[in-house]
Amino acid sequence: MEPTTATDLALLVLRCVIGLTMAAHGWNKFTGGGKIPGTGRWFDSIGMRPGRLNAYLAASSEVGAGLLLAVGLLSSFAAAGIIGVMTVAWWTTHRSNGFMILKEGWEYVFVLAAMSLVAAILGPGSWSVDEALGIAGDLDGMTGLWIALLVGVGGGVAQMLTFYRPSSLAGGD
Repeated sequence: MEPTTATDLALLVLRCVIGLTMAAHGWNKFTGGGKIPGTGRWFDSIGMRPGRLNAYLAASSEVGAGLLLAVGLLSSFAAAGIIGVMTVAWWTTHRSNGFMILKEGWEYVFVLAAMSLVAAILGPGSWSVDEALGIAGDLDGMTGLWIALLVGVGGGVAQMLTFYRPSSLAGGD
């Protein structure tokens, strides 16, 4: 395999694994178990209020950013979307449980966020919609790093500043 072909294949695998994993998580919020109402109740219980609105925001972000990353469209912004969702998940659910996912720790959200950042830095590769549109080289490298990191973490923090009201801060309700 030519080096460029191998790199493009590796980037395609990376984008698809992360992107389709995130899209599946979002789709599950829409269709699985308790669907949006159940996910909304859970979001309320962890302090993301109003829960139903945050369930829609999370599910839509996961599906949208995941599919965009998988096909390689606006890849750095798609990576930012995933990093934003993972920032909120880390803070609201996983940070106090240690590293290991077996104890609901932050290992999984960290790996998804880190690999999304890697995808933003490396760019989508030749086998992507970004490449077909001629924008692949414009949004990767250090530009991709800063887009994904600042927009992703910044968006996650902004969402929590807007919606995160855990019971201990909300008067114990």
